[in-house]
Amino acid sequence: MTTQRFNDPHHLVSAAVVVGVDGSAGSDAALRWAAELAADRKRPLHILHGMDLAGMSRVLGIYHVSVPAVVDSVRAHAKTVVERAQHLAETVAPGLPITVVTSPDSAAALLIEHSADAYAVVLGATGTSGTLGHLGSTLLAVTAHAQGSVFVVRTDPESDNSVHTSGPVVVGIDGSAVDDAAIGAAFAEAAQRGERLIAVHVWGDWNIGTFAGQDLGWLDISGVDNAEHAILAERLAGWHEKYPEVDVIRKVYATEPAAQLREWSRVAQLVVVGSRGRGGFTGMLLGSTSHSLVQHAACPVLVVHPEK
Repeated sequence: MTTQRFNDPHHLVSAAVVVGVDGSAGSDAALRWAAELAADRKRPLHILHGMDLAGMSRVLGIYHVSVPAVVDSVRAHAKTVVERAQHLAETVAPGLPITVVTSPDSAAALLIEHSADAYAVVLGATGTSGTLGHLGSTLLAVTAHAQGSVFVVRTDPESDNSVHTSGPVVVGIDGSAVDDAAIGAAFAEAAQRGERLIAVHVWGDWNIGTFAGQDLGWLDISGVDNAEHAILAERLAGWHEKYPEVDVIRKVYATEPAAQLREWSRVAQLVVVGSRGRGGFTGMLLGSTSHSLVQHAACPVLVVHPEK
């Protein structure tokens, strides 16, 4: 268990909830969620829109993007997007302090830059992410390279694409170095929301049924399972002392962390994961489990980056 630093920029009084918008349905869902979060946590809301003029120049050629009519059209569109976004946020949370920013940078670059001193970054999991952008690249770039907490607001296709507002907070724990930050954030979110915390620990990434083409269904893993339960209890002990009001339910599974957490996302209001797992390469800044969840979970996902 780590100790919160008093000079943590993400928890200063001035730290804002930062949300990226592009005018799409997914962006609107993220904006509503971000406005509610900011109001609940008594934080200002910063609405960002990246025009990605450099990206347009790569696609259309530098001459076309330098033509005033093209640039003016992009800027006009950006103005419309942020004005509409501000009006929507004011409707969701009247009286909320709101600022809007448009930038020639890409949405990903803009959100990553502002993540350095944000309370949290929020973005949608569907949308256009700019005039010629691709949401997948923005989503994965921000969740991989941002600092602090990144909320990806995913909707549930089995509930008419609504955002879950009830259910437990679920945290994925794999024993990696980034676990502590994710566990701390999960306890804080559960306490803030008055919900129970489901701590999901998956101690293996391989398929217990088959390995190297051999059926291992007969393998007795009860001893390992018992040991992993003890390890999980130890990992949670310090945090449970700090948040005694949080009811914790521990779940241990042998394999398939992404699949287990995706299943829990069907009943959760938030799934919390670290930015990297136990087996990733140093340059792979988003672990495979986190990568899967931000694209396929049925509820919002919080990706937590440890302090640098």
